[in-house]
Amino acid sequence: MRGLSHDETGAVARIDAAAMLQQVERWAAVNSGTRNLEGLATMAGLLADAFSCLPGDITLVEPKPADSVAIDGTVNPLDHGRHLHLRVRPDAAMRMLFTGHMDTVYPRDHMFQTLRNLPDGTINGPGVADMKGGLAVMLAALKTIEASPLGRRIGYDVVINSDEETGSFSSAALLARAAQGKIAALTYEPALADGTLAGARGGTGNFSITVRGRSAHAGRNPEEGRNALVAAADIAVRLSKVRRPGLSVNPARIDGGGPNNVVPDVAVLRINFRPATREDITQARAHIDAVVATVAAEHDVQIAVHGGFNRPPKPIDTGAADLFALVKASGADLGLDIAWKATGGVCDGNNIAAAGVPVVDTMGVRGGAIHSPDEFMIPESLAERAALSAVTILQNLRERLMRTHL
Repeated sequence: MRGLSHDETGAVARIDAAAMLQQVERWAAVNSGTRNLEGLATMAGLLADAFSCLPGDITLVEPKPADSVAIDGTVNPLDHGRHLHLRVRPDAAMRMLFTGHMDTVYPRDHMFQTLRNLPDGTINGPGVADMKGGLAVMLAALKTIEASPLGRRIGYDVVINSDEETGSFSSAALLARAAQGKIAALTYEPALADGTLAGARGGTGNFSITVRGRSAHAGRNPEEGRNALVAAADIAVRLSKVRRPGLSVNPARIDGGGPNNVVPDVAVLRINFRPATREDITQARAHIDAVVATVAAEHDVQIAVHGGFNRPPKPIDTGAADLFALVKASGADLGLDIAWKATGGVCDGNNIAAAGVPVVDTMGVRGGAIHSPDEFMIPESLAERAALSAVTILQNLRERLMRTHL
């Protein structure tokens, strides 16, 4: 353990835990479910105000077009909130990327809307861990870096999107652009309650497969019909058989059908794939193409495949391993034992890694039970994790300055 430098000690001392907690309470009181555009607009305004204390230009970026497949097979545009993008010193020699999301999984009418202080000292509330607590950590770390004598030596982008919880379809291009030229990235998804970080991540792909057959009377002339529901079920069964270690397949739902006396002419299969490697993605795509072609021919139906692999797998390559080692060393200087493990979950860290930028994507608060009414945050982790980010950034800067001088 090296011990904190004078600049790092000063940065840690400047972190205001009470102010961070007030921010989380204020932000978590706003319902910002991904489809609640009014709540997202309110949240974007609050975040723009809060992050305006940092130098640089803040832009609320219009979402890229995205669409979804309805239960009748029609493809419709899907509305999203605007994304926050802050650029600070874009001409700096050392540039980093910091990302988070303002949306939660709790819709406008969800029963989970309020915050509670629990007897064990944790705070229960919608989005407190995932990830309004993380946004407070990010902002506190950047504020204390800006107050550091070394702050002007680093440039960075901040991206806070409005659709991470549903796949970042309208913000993926923004994330990819912001990642260009960055030496490293930190993303503020929550760590586990014990502080463990996520390491390698698998990827994910979501598909809506629309089958169009031909309706007919189920008793009078069923042979003239082409049962879209049966064909969709056949696709589900065939694709489920390709699952293996490294590639999970989950047929989740079939929309379609109607009265018992009508052969259904439309069905939509919703199916999720979880590939461990890019090779698994290639094989999964080949399986989808082969199964769709076979079922279309055998059932005499038309099939359209909508969707794709929106989160590539995130392996721990040399760059990521070096960044994890830096986070671990920074934690040790703060008296924290930082560990990480692989996870099946996905996040924007997958997209950032796919852009070729090393990323640690669980730099947020310690907490748990996310995506449920039991979601909680450990309040003392606010300042703790802000200190971890600040020291990691300063150590990264110091190491690169030393290399430059050699």
